Amino acid sequence: MRPTDTENYKYFLKVIDCQYACPAHTPVPEYIRLIAGRDYTGAYMINWQSNVFPGILGRICDRPCEPACRRSRVKDQPVAICRLKRVAADFCQDILPLLPQVPEQKNGRRIALIGAGPASLTVARDLAVLGYEIDLFDAQAKAGGFMRSQVPSFRLPEEVLDTEVNYILRMGISTHFNQYIDDFEEIRQKNYDAVFIGTGAPRGRDLPDLPGRTEGDASIFIGIEWLAGVVFGHVQQAGPKVLVLGGGNTAMDCCRTARRLGGSDVKVVVRSPQADMKASKWEIEDAISEDIPIIDNHVPLEFVIEKGKLVGMRFEKVSARYDATGKRTLVPTGEEPVFMECDQVLLAIGQENAFPWIKQDSGLQFTERGLPVLDRLTLQTSIPNVFVGGDAAFGPANVITAVEHGHQAAISIDLFCRGRDLHDRPAPRVFLADQKLGFHDWIYDSHVSNDKRQPVPHVAKAKTLKDRLVEVELGFTITTGKREAERCFNCDVQTVFEAPLCIECDACVDICPTSCITFTENGEEAELRQRLNVPAKNLQQALYVSAELPTGRVMVKDENVCLHCGLCAERCPTAAWKMLKFVCQAAVAGDK
Repeated sequence: MRPTDTENYKYFLKVIDCQYACPAHTPVPEYIRLIAGRDYTGAYMINWQSNVFPGILGRICDRPCEPACRRSRVKDQPVAICRLKRVAADFCQDILPLLPQVPEQKNGRRIALIGAGPASLTVARDLAVLGYEIDLFDAQAKAGGFMRSQVPSFRLPEEVLDTEVNYILRMGISTHFNQYIDDFEEIRQKNYDAVFIGTGAPRGRDLPDLPGRTEGDASIFIGIEWLAGVVFGHVQQAGPKVLVLGGGNTAMDCCRTARRLGGSDVKVVVRSPQADMKASKWEIEDAISEDIPIIDNHVPLEFVIEKGKLVGMRFEKVSARYDATGKRTLVPTGEEPVFMECDQVLLAIGQENAFPWIKQDSGLQFTERGLPVLDRLTLQTSIPNVFVGGDAAFGPANVITAVEHGHQAAISIDLFCRGRDLHDRPAPRVFLADQKLGFHDWIYDSHVSNDKRQPVPHVAKAKTLKDRLVEVELGFTITTGKREAERCFNCDVQTVFEAPLCIECDACVDICPTSCITFTENGEEAELRQRLNVPAKNLQQALYVSAELPTGRVMVKDENVCLHCGLCAERCPTAAWKMLKFVCQAAVAGDK
């Protein structure tokens, strides 16, 4: 193998598994260290720079960072990264003095944002500080998009949402609420320099061809529309017997909300095995803890109507079979159809994009799936000054993905308005900082904690099920937040090896707690991985390979299981090993 090119910032970024997995590349270990040191305001601001909504995402993020956390590969459960984000939000001081100043003198460019969800709000925040004039349009009375209309208050309190949305709106954004855009041409005729569409995926999927759907319409609801009705006070109660169809997070929100609105017998029915459900593991656990059964492997056959009234549904029982590629097929078991009694059905079987306000002759091209034709990097459409992001771009995803789309769209809009090549993207700001304090001391705490993942306290079920506005999770206290933060391995503090200084004494090999360092003959990667002290089986994580040493051997380190503890650097008699903190700040609009 060739020596590892540590000059390429992407190598060290990938080693920071959590930051690499985060769509917005939030510097996770950095803000967790600040929480461990009880600097909650500093931790909040690091989050605010990249993911924009720390208090919101600390409650409802899909957490792509946590499955990537190396703690779950080496020790036990991953660090509670999402909940630590909430710790920063819960205990930080007033951040208003720390927010960037918006220039009074504007740059003469006007931008329209259609839809006030997380993607549009991110675009607004990134461009406002550059002097752009921003007009934000939304059909709702307040900004927030689906975070406001579809996420229940028992998961995301309204005051948290309002606080973080208002940090952006107070940056001089011109808001146009309660204004539904029914014709895209009206916006284009206002001669904006650029238009961003962040209208989400507003249409919930239906089962129009299922027998009984028309006759039972009064008792059958589209999940996302029903949730919005609850938020805005149009829906006051649920039926006593409710079936929720679907296995995603919307289905979990529907069933838990129905329990709070009077549903005494609420069931979730999914086509697939429970292990294949799209809902986050913790959302499923929360639903089950509230006495909501999840019935899997049942495919809906019909809505049962008696005397013009919905009385239940029939389902076909199936089993899942998987081929060699993992593709699933649902096969009927041949058993008699299953009847489930109900007086209300909530359909949470998926969402799709809808652009009825964009006419076919607008010049905006769409795919066969009804999605806008986009450059995946720049988010530019077939109309050069029109950009799309969030769920409206590629279909339903999550808040943190929408935020990253917002960052990228803001970069593209800024480049477009300045007449620059949209593919000439600004690079992230990266640097390495030595962590040496003394001969055996480090600037960071390198101790590897043996604590288990800290449990998060919940409000008593008897109380939360009576009031949909009561937040279920209480969040970490300062004490438990600190203990959880100390579980982080500090993966951004990199082990950097300088081959010319190495005398091949093997001291680092002897002291390494995970046996991730090997001095051996070089070879092809596949066979080299097999003959390390501990075979490196995770092909997703790179091997760190040194230049050839005087004996002809090379140093190979398996990045997959390194604890970043610094023992190799402490033990090395020639300082061939160094601990350097790798800082990677994702590019934003205006960066060079």
